[in-house]
Amino acid sequence: MNADARVMEFFPNVYTRAEADETAGRIRERLETNGFGWWIAETKDDAGFAGVIALQMVPFEAAFTPALEVGWRLPVAYWGKGLATEGATAAIAFAREHLGHDEIVAMTAEINLRSRRVMERLGMTHDAADDFDHPRLAEGHRLRRHVLYRTP
Repeated sequence: MNADARVMEFFPNVYTRAEADETAGRIRERLETNGFGWWIAETKDDAGFAGVIALQMVPFEAAFTPALEVGWRLPVAYWGKGLATEGATAAIAFAREHLGHDEIVAMTAEINLRSRRVMERLGMTHDAADDFDHPRLAEGHRLRRHVLYRTP
């Protein structure tokens, strides 16, 4: 999934196998330590890998941090089936019920219309005053400008 250019279109780069393995190890450690993090998504029809649903503290400083972020990444075969919305809805409920967070944020590159539509289906709101330049992307990078959505 992380090596698929379509899946990674709105990320700075695709991952090599070594990068994906190293990232998976970090994610696993955080999940064990925090009790939340990046969960594997499966469909009800089969137990195959259908992507990840993420719930994490925003890993950089910005005007809106500290904040708890919900996110998703799915293989192309699972796009358009409601899995991101369903998984993110469950993650938001978990954040509220088990972590005591009232507000959860989601963010993406300004040009990522698919993810923005998921955020809107989740009932999240967007205020252009919250938009920001991602601090981990260089000035002039095509993905630097990000939009921020918040749960109501």
